[in-house]
Amino acid sequence: MIDKLKAIKDRFFLLEEQMSDPEVVGDQKKFARLHKEYKEMTPVVKAFDRMTELLDQIDQAKELLKEEDEEVREMAKAELSELYATVEQLKLELKKMMIPKDPEDESDVIFEIRAGTGGDEAAIFVGDLFKMYSSYFEEKGWKYEILSLNEGTSGGYTKVVLEIVGRDVYGGLKYESGTHRVQRVPKTESQGRVHTSAATVAVLPKYEEDEIDINKEDLRVDTFRSSGAGGQHVNKTDSGVRLTHLPTGIVVECTDGRSQIKNREIALQRLYQKIKDEKRKEEQSTLAAQRRSLVGTGDRSGKIRTYNYPQNRLTDHRINLTLYNLDQVVAGKLGDIVEALQLAENAEKMQEGMTED
Repeated sequence: MIDKLKAIKDRFFLLEEQMSDPEVVGDQKKFARLHKEYKEMTPVVKAFDRMTELLDQIDQAKELLKEEDEEVREMAKAELSELYATVEQLKLELKKMMIPKDPEDESDVIFEIRAGTGGDEAAIFVGDLFKMYSSYFEEKGWKYEILSLNEGTSGGYTKVVLEIVGRDVYGGLKYESGTHRVQRVPKTESQGRVHTSAATVAVLPKYEEDEIDINKEDLRVDTFRSSGAGGQHVNKTDSGVRLTHLPTGIVVECTDGRSQIKNREIALQRLYQKIKDEKRKEEQSTLAAQRRSLVGTGDRSGKIRTYNYPQNRLTDHRINLTLYNLDQVVAGKLGDIVEALQLAENAEKMQEGMTED
């Protein structure tokens, strides 16, 4: 870890030099990028400097242990005990600081909620999730725009697509990707039996088009006129967009937005994410020893969370978290769940870091 910290400090000093260069100062984009990196490194460097001071104090206290005066030796032992405890605590804090940040965490997102198994009740559940997330967005100070709303036949929605902008949006929502299961007595149930329904959530980080590394020559773009409930605004023009990535054969479509330009933008986001997911799967298949949980991966293959209304219980299956305040959660109080998932992911990253060291 010391070698990594020394490398960070060297980089820190290099950034200081670069930011004082008149050419860099004149390039606002480059200066902002370097300043952001410098700001992120500052607490790490300060903590490392503090640890270096403590290690020097430990060396000095060890020298005092050689003194003939018993009282001096006892004082040195007591000081060493405190210094060792402080250093261990500081090491733990430094390990947390050095956990690699997901560069996508700061991204805005395209957020999709779709009805799964359960018919009308699944659509009603999508409506409940939409209300829950809307309250959470408001609490976080995020703004959202509805791109598509398809209403269910008995209430709720079969599909909701949103664009969400704000600070660290993807970092706060990436854990929501997956299958959400609800257990309750549906409004349409006459005999009071508990039913199980599901909805899927997909969280796609938004990239600027120049950030998406896809060769335009590898894309086939088709436009079409869509139809169906909730999509009436796209029926009159060829606003639907289909993208085919020729090297991989991956195909995506989008009819969510009101314009062809918007749909092309969303389709490109989805295509980029699918290509990244395919690459990740290939990488993981070659690393047999790799151990990763569903936290943060966006894997939609299995249920991630259960909402049990009769018991007022919420269970997140990825980290075995069970809470008995479902009424508060569905009112938008997701902070405790997100924090628990972040801690679990950070603990896993720390463990992997220790294994590498």
